Amino acid sequence: MGKLVIIIISAVLVNNYVLMRFLGICPFLGVSKRLKTAVGMSGAVLFVMTMAAVVTWVVYHHVLVPFGLTYLQTVSFILVIASLVQLVELALQKLSPALYKALGIFLPLITTNCAVLGVAMLNIQKDFNLLETIVFAIGAALGFGLAMVLFSGLRERIELCDTPLPFRGTAIGLITAGLLSLAFMGFTGLVRL
Repeated sequence: MGKLVIIIISAVLVNNYVLMRFLGICPFLGVSKRLKTAVGMSGAVLFVMTMAAVVTWVVYHHVLVPFGLTYLQTVSFILVIASLVQLVELALQKLSPALYKALGIFLPLITTNCAVLGVAMLNIQKDFNLLETIVFAIGAALGFGLAMVLFSGLRERIELCDTPLPFRGTAIGLITAGLLSLAFMGFTGLVRL
């Protein structure tokens, strides 16, 4: 139980995929202008990341390793992630058309979200069992969501301020992301995995 708590704290705070490993930057910058879309994207990433971690763990340990096909790891993981994203896209289009429209092009881009592939690859590299894989994926997705929500909240507040002209738009967004990343560096050493 103690190891699972360390895994989840490490994934959410210490080794945050967006702010410490710099994975998943595209949706982090693209979908974080409004809190509502950031929460929706975080939910979609939570589902895709967790399901992708479970399915890729099963594929790796029950198909690739027994048949000596571990060299196909990256390709097979990308196929699994792309299939799951298509499933989420179809479900959102049917169940929540407003969120589907708000996420726009960024929803299919979860397929190329390197944070999702990074979690699947790290699960194998760290030799996690299935339960540890699920906890690590949920923690990584919660860390992604935490970064998205914090950043979108800051961007909405900055939009209301009188920002100097040269810093408006992307410039102040990147400065804010850098400061947020520095703040997360304060968690370094909290737990060691």
